[in-house]
Amino acid sequence: MSLSDEALLTLFHAPESERLERKRDASDGEKIRQSICALANDLTQSRRVGVIIIGQADDLSCTHLPISDALLTKIGGWRSDGKFQPFPVMAVEQRNVAGCDLIVVSVQPAENTPIKYDGRIWIRTGSRLGQASPEEERILNERRRFASSIPFDAKGLREADLSDIDLVRFNLEFLPSAFPSDVLARNSRSEADKLSILRLIDGEGYPTVSGLLLLGKLPQHFFPGAYIQVLKIDGIRLTDPIIDQHGISGTLPDQIRRIDELMELWIKTSVVIGGARRVDQTDYPLEALRQIIRNAVLHRNYDGTNAPVRVSWFNDRIEIQSPGGPYGQVTPENFGKPNVADYRNPTVAEGLKALGFVEKFGFGLQSAKLSLEQNGNPPMQFDVSHNNVLVVIRRAS
Repeated sequence: MSLSDEALLTLFHAPESERLERKRDASDGEKIRQSICALANDLTQSRRVGVIIIGQADDLSCTHLPISDALLTKIGGWRSDGKFQPFPVMAVEQRNVAGCDLIVVSVQPAENTPIKYDGRIWIRTGSRLGQASPEEERILNERRRFASSIPFDAKGLREADLSDIDLVRFNLEFLPSAFPSDVLARNSRSEADKLSILRLIDGEGYPTVSGLLLLGKLPQHFFPGAYIQVLKIDGIRLTDPIIDQHGISGTLPDQIRRIDELMELWIKTSVVIGGARRVDQTDYPLEALRQIIRNAVLHRNYDGTNAPVRVSWFNDRIEIQSPGGPYGQVTPENFGKPNVADYRNPTVAEGLKALGFVEKFGFGLQSAKLSLEQNGNPPMQFDVSHNNVLVVIRRAS
């Protein structure tokens, strides 16, 4: 996606357009992110990479922007900070054009439109940046019907219909979380428009995979493996006696709520006296368990497998197993490393983020590592293959 020197030099001298914007500096992060959203939406369907040049004034002069690795990392991290839904494909690099140091943000036109930033759909018409009208939203929605490659979780299921979606729950719980109030106040959006914009139904009105997983009345009718199997074992081997077991089904939000409640019941707290201080010590930090299990639910493969997410609670450890290996730029070699994230199920991620189950994309495992360290647990262990991810958490001693 990186532009050639010749192409970038041409843009450096060109006026702003529907695929080109320039900024003096990176101080107005909101405007830059709105522009990234608009370029990804590519309303006119140019199918050309959009470019934001940072470090050049409107009169085309160089602003001599001081560029650091930290600034480049910050801008690149905007993609997965939780405000873009789904995530745009973009690249951030430092380039020198005609003796001027620049930050160049290249944005790939998206097929899985509309892309939203902070709950709003941004577009460019000519050099003007603005929010999409309801009619422009419908154009972006309609385009998705003919896209050649969209994620599995955004695809419609022909064997389902709208009666399989809990529309009461959609209107009362999901919708107010997914859109700002001023966007919802626009009267010209039908219920079908809202469902489609959120990728909960496809362009022909069929419920999508995400629509059924997040709001389905009977999600396991369509995805038998979309549940969490939980075993509490009195021992350290699977063959030891089972104390308690649960098959947690329903929508993904309901599963997460129920597993949270169960973990709170099973975590043990002991009192440690240190001098005059009394400290409550848990065998496992709840925050770490929440992050790892939500990661397993969010990133698992829902296509072509009936295997559930498995949580096995032994006397000395907890094992969380997720069907489907790492995805995209995440590999078995870099799994769990900071600033390495990708999303097999971006629409599921969007829904869980809207409902408050995900705070910030790409930071779940890092948050879990910190919680374990602060609680005195050993570091997490990973066993990652191309079809499976196993995370092992050991008790605090």
